[in-house]
Amino acid sequence: MKAEIIAVGSELLTPDRVDTNSLFLTAELNRLGIEVTRKTVVGDDLGDLRNAFDQAMQRVELVIASGGLGPTEDDRTREAVADLLGRKLARDPAVMAKIEARFRQIGRTMSEVNARQAMVPEGADVLNNDRGTAPGLWLESRGRVVVLLPGPPHELKAMFGAQVEHRIAKLSSGVRLLARELRVAGMGESDVDQRIAPIYTRHSNVQTTILTAPGEIQVHLRAWTTDAPAAEAVLQQIQESIVLTLGEAVFTTRGESMEEVVARELTMHQATIATAESCTGGLLAERLTRISGSSAYFLGGVVSYSNTLKSAWVDVPAEIIDTRGAVSAEVAVALADGIRRRTGATLGVGITGVAGPTGGTPEKPVGTVHVAIADASGSKERMVRYPGERDRIRWQASQTALDLVRRYFLYAAQPKPSAKG
Repeated sequence: MKAEIIAVGSELLTPDRVDTNSLFLTAELNRLGIEVTRKTVVGDDLGDLRNAFDQAMQRVELVIASGGLGPTEDDRTREAVADLLGRKLARDPAVMAKIEARFRQIGRTMSEVNARQAMVPEGADVLNNDRGTAPGLWLESRGRVVVLLPGPPHELKAMFGAQVEHRIAKLSSGVRLLARELRVAGMGESDVDQRIAPIYTRHSNVQTTILTAPGEIQVHLRAWTTDAPAAEAVLQQIQESIVLTLGEAVFTTRGESMEEVVARELTMHQATIATAESCTGGLLAERLTRISGSSAYFLGGVVSYSNTLKSAWVDVPAEIIDTRGAVSAEVAVALADGIRRRTGATLGVGITGVAGPTGGTPEKPVGTVHVAIADASGSKERMVRYPGERDRIRWQASQTALDLVRRYFLYAAQPKPSAKG
């Protein structure tokens, strides 16, 4: 079965609002074995809404919409669908009673306009809304199913799980979507594709998508199938071939973030980490502490922007800053080693650079970043030059730092050659 999603609301056509409901609905439908073939964002114009639903119903068997079920004049989803299907709208006493009870429960007086939310197209099944006043609607016509859900995400998600999921599951034809997501660090999109294209192009029944994101490349493998074991075997074969081809550049085959991978390595090795950041402004520490349980491995960090505090807080020798400059390999190493010594962490990480858009020089242009890690036996430093704007440079610097930590444990896990006497 194929489906389309319609996101309703003129606010979604401005830069102030992002449609996140479609992401949730796509994931849930894919999980139920339903392929989403199109997503449409439509404003609050009655004619545009009617046309959007009409065209979608001509293409697919299932149409799910979010938004436009509120009490105001610009909430027109009910009217558009009722007009398209030739259904009359009538006030449903049971829905009206639930809306009134909802207002009593929260101690507010109901406005008369809220009665619009009790208008139901004839033949529609009402989907109860336990978190708001706008009920959802399930309609069937000419072999098509139209589901209307409220716009607020917390209402939509709860309604889908309680009222819609089991209904849609009955429509599924037994086809399942199986997926793998590999993430790659330290390589460009074109380089990744050039190396792995001979692998994935041999399998026409698997959809392969290569996406670029700051600091990483994502390889998505998707297969729609009625034979899950056979499809899993093919996906596993492709995955193993890609890992063999790209080597340690693949940092996960499970779609994890870099900080999740690093958290697992730190935990597995019972290691601790501390950070000293300049141009990233604490972003590395923030990413490390996103993970629940991070207190087991993250000891702390400092944001030492000024040269004075680099010396005062992390013991960076002033003469190194004077002779080599704050943005230098030597300062990055001193930051990493200084924070390690100060905190007693297994690993210290230091970052310094020019995030821009000002501050660059011919010798050290905007995007120049030095990242270092240090343990008790020494340090390792990497200099990179990132293109892009300030936020992108800062993110990529934090990604490089995390990747250095990940690779540190890869090398630490390798057996050392035995001495021969």
